[in-house]
Amino acid sequence: MNFLSVYPFNFATDMTIIDTFKHQGLRRKLVDEIKAKGITDQAVLAAIGKIPRHAFMDNAFIEFAYADKAFPIDAGQTISQPYTVAFQSQLLGINKGEKVLEIGTGSGYQTAVLCELGAKVFSIERHKVLADKARNLLQSMGYIPKIHFGDGFKGLPVFAPFDKIIITCGAPEIPVTLFEQLKPGGLMVAPVGEKVQVMKTVLKNAKGEMEITDFNTFRFVPMLGDKVR
Repeated sequence: MNFLSVYPFNFATDMTIIDTFKHQGLRRKLVDEIKAKGITDQAVLAAIGKIPRHAFMDNAFIEFAYADKAFPIDAGQTISQPYTVAFQSQLLGINKGEKVLEIGTGSGYQTAVLCELGAKVFSIERHKVLADKARNLLQSMGYIPKIHFGDGFKGLPVFAPFDKIIITCGAPEIPVTLFEQLKPGGLMVAPVGEKVQVMKTVLKNAKGEMEITDFNTFRFVPMLGDKVR
């Protein structure tokens, strides 16, 4: 017998999200899987376990929602692998109330995780169709990030400085313009490279200099500047 429940933090009247016991069980398995891969941050694990990833995917592909894999979405982009979302979120080390700039809203799944962690999220997406879709979906879940349609390379200087910056697409190099929008002591998490990216944390020290630490390699869609669609 398949019981259905409306996802508990849905406030929309026209975007009801159905979250079955099956979905919830699959999320618990997903959490166990990413824990086994080295994710230890309990707040991050709780966010992955709570947020209905299937809501961010086309219904035709809902069976893939809780596989630990990236998957295509609109505009030639992808919804990131859950482990990647968890890994970047863990590196950020979000404290509640921190102001976070996200480059690449995409489906909005990473945005939801940041919101669930208590961040005040400002997110930029260069594809208008994705920005609009993510904004509506996240609002239906009760999240209120500020999503902007524009060029991620430029950041959002009018809202700077930020405590943390996360880049969710492959940057060819560390974007200096974004680094300048960090507070002293602020941290950027960015996948840097062409075909394969190295995940990096970039700390802005008291002198305003970069302190860079390298982590694992990943594959992201490329970060493209001066192009909005």
